[in-house]
Amino acid sequence: MSTPRCGVQDIFNDSDDDVKFSMIANYSFFNGMPRWNKRQLTYMFRSSAFVISDQQFRPITTRALNKWAAVSNFAFREASPSDIVMGFHRRSHGDNFPFDGPGNVLAHAFAPRDGRLHYDADENWSTNNAIRPNQIDLESVAIHEIGHILGLGHSQDPNAIMYAYYNTGTIKRNLGQDDINGIRALYSN
Repeated sequence: MSTPRCGVQDIFNDSDDDVKFSMIANYSFFNGMPRWNKRQLTYMFRSSAFVISDQQFRPITTRALNKWAAVSNFAFREASPSDIVMGFHRRSHGDNFPFDGPGNVLAHAFAPRDGRLHYDADENWSTNNAIRPNQIDLESVAIHEIGHILGLGHSQDPNAIMYAYYNTGTIKRNLGQDDINGIRALYSN
């Protein structure tokens, strides 16, 4: 049985510059260290599969974005058109990274300034604090994927939000020091 994980690749591939990472400490960045050239980012919701309503999705996303805003110079607001588009999708959904159904890949996001964040609609998502052993906490995964949207790769620190693997039935909603160090290093100048 595979451990659920983020779909952003952490295996080096010389032919695909978009998924290579450079390692610094435990945190990492996408190859070339792409960054946003502004600190006021907009976001919107667009799903091809219904999992939860935008009224449920909105506060979860706001809390996840606020985690990153609290430790960086970023501010976020909902608007259209937007810098970030997030939503639920099934299997092949037009980005050449199809989801695999329940288990394994939970979500994926793209490096700055692409702004796409996709959740696998076939996962057993939890949207509250009463998580069951077989559920995936949507807010925990949202915080992780937003880290990718901001430019962070995966961390080797299992305590970091940016660690690639996720244990079902758990809630992990606080940024670790490695996450904070990573975002600050990426946007230090």
